[in-house]
Amino acid sequence: MPPEPIMSTKRTAILGALLTALAPISMAIYTPAMPELTRVFATNESAIKLSLSLYFAGFALAQLLAGPASDAFGRRRASLVFLSVFLGGGLLAIFAPTIEVLLLARLIQGIGASVGMTVARAIVRDQFTGAEASSIMNLIGIMLAVGPALGPTIGGLSLAAFGWKSVFFLMAGLGAAAIFSVVIFLRETTVPDKSLIRPRRLLSAYGNLLTEPRFLLAALVLGGSIGALYAQATMLTFILINTVGMTPTAFGIGMLMQTGAYFFGSIALRYIAPRLGDRRSVMLGLCFSGTGGLLILLSVFLIPPSFFSIMGPVAVATVGIALLTPSMVTAALAPFPHIAGSASAMMGFIQMGSGFAGGTAASLIGSPLTGFGIVIPVMEFTAVASYIGFRIVSRSKT
Repeated sequence: MPPEPIMSTKRTAILGALLTALAPISMAIYTPAMPELTRVFATNESAIKLSLSLYFAGFALAQLLAGPASDAFGRRRASLVFLSVFLGGGLLAIFAPTIEVLLLARLIQGIGASVGMTVARAIVRDQFTGAEASSIMNLIGIMLAVGPALGPTIGGLSLAAFGWKSVFFLMAGLGAAAIFSVVIFLRETTVPDKSLIRPRRLLSAYGNLLTEPRFLLAALVLGGSIGALYAQATMLTFILINTVGMTPTAFGIGMLMQTGAYFFGSIALRYIAPRLGDRRSVMLGLCFSGTGGLLILLSVFLIPPSFFSIMGPVAVATVGIALLTPSMVTAALAPFPHIAGSASAMMGFIQMGSGFAGGTAASLIGSPLTGFGIVIPVMEFTAVASYIGFRIVSRSKT
């Protein structure tokens, strides 16, 4: 039996949502400004896409340190250090004189933001298990949908009204708000153990995770599905603005369709999960994700690009992500209460690493539209195949 929760369900969910939302909101606010940054810094699309890739890379790699740091020094202390790094990166971006400095600032922001998802999942695992943990993860997902939904809209409007620097002022404000919330509201949920940060213990923990097939396959389900969301963020801006012809403001408003789909899926899950259970909820989610991937493939290569031909299939896949994520996260973390931070970090690394790999693969293809039509379906199909493997392995161990 887990110990008595240190924080209430609602408090855990709200703090978890704020921390988890830090990275996607920062990305959502930023993406409408990408074409404008190409002009401001007199550079090309590839350099601006690199700024997003570096953000992904910093986020993915730094999680491998942020998770163990939260196990070793406590969730509060680790959060404050990394959030301060995020805030510093935002301030550096505001005053960036060249594209090279902006790229460095985005890398620093990614490193700082890495603590959010890691600690959010860890504080849930520290206090809750099973259906209760899945329910909190779902509640985090519902609240998480609101921020990224408004992010592109706020970013687009801010860009139009105040210029590109205002986008980074918004990110810096978000970082300051997160620091304030951690200081005031986050109670320590684990007993810090500094030995967990030692290289031998750290490598042993990650070795145990990567040799556990159920953890690895569950993480790949999330890497294929959630990773596709991150990967397509590097493409949708250029597809919808440059190819379809939307303005940055219209793009920001249009992205409400994606996050509205996530919100719908999260709300639906609260009603259907008690009836379907975790396994069938995940299977339903993968049906949506796989179908969305197939529709993306067909629409890109058979239909002239338009807002609905692009975002309709994206919305279908996003509903699936909302349905499958809470149960898959809970299933992956359940066997590792003693290293919840490290397990959450490795899971996040695989998710963000998948997004980074997908975005890089699309950039190598060249055309954002063609890359979108190839890479995203492959990632969604990978998620489906990984879950089949997860079920096979789970049955063999029962």
